[in-house]
Amino acid sequence: MILVIAARELRGLFLSPLAWTLLAMTQGLLAWIFLILIDEFRGLEGRLVGLDPMPGVTDLVIAPLLRVAAWALLLLTPLLTMRLFSEERRVGTLDLLLSAPVTPSEIVLGKYLGVLTFLLGTVALIALMPLSLAIGATLDFGKLGAGLLGLSLLAASFAAAGLYLSTLTAQPAVAATATFGLLLTFWIVDLAGAGQGAVSPIFNYLALPRHLDALLLGWVQSADVAYYLLFSAAFLGLAIRRLDNIRLQG
Repeated sequence: MILVIAARELRGLFLSPLAWTLLAMTQGLLAWIFLILIDEFRGLEGRLVGLDPMPGVTDLVIAPLLRVAAWALLLLTPLLTMRLFSEERRVGTLDLLLSAPVTPSEIVLGKYLGVLTFLLGTVALIALMPLSLAIGATLDFGKLGAGLLGLSLLAASFAAAGLYLSTLTAQPAVAATATFGLLLTFWIVDLAGAGQGAVSPIFNYLALPRHLDALLLGWVQSADVAYYLLFSAAFLGLAIRRLDNIRLQG
């Protein structure tokens, strides 16, 4: 049943003009930045000779591109997840879904899998840009793989948070705004810990980009992967609990 719900959600995204518009705008923006980064790298290439270690195209083009892609996902995901449950509640179809022989866990995981598949497809399209450089340059595929893993885990975390906040309101615009606000808070939370002594490491650990930066450098550490998995699992658990409460109240 999870796969059925996921397929339904994914089909709805592919039939949505909004999703295609957002995808096209994201790819167009990243392609423009990609070309700018390549041009800047060509201008710096002569001055990099003799540096030890000498930074390559992976460090100066691909890593910055993936950092910008993370910001793009921060803007894109709330607009994709805002309708997951808000629209169902607004039009009254959520009650029908909850009365069907399917558990809240299956509903949440199905919808999550659907939107996550769309986001991972977006990451795959982004990956084609750096991979195109392999034709005429030497890439560090280890760093590239770690960076794409980080971007995928970040997308999974964003989707889980957006899905949960979509269960709290019947207004998609409110869900999108709340999701963006929450994700932005986790994005800059390390700034709140600056100069706070013993508290600072906690804020640093909670900050979403801190773990992505390590992966972009090619450092795949269990602590960073676990952070994103726990972040996603926590919001999925909250969404299941919220949906269960809605079913009991209905």
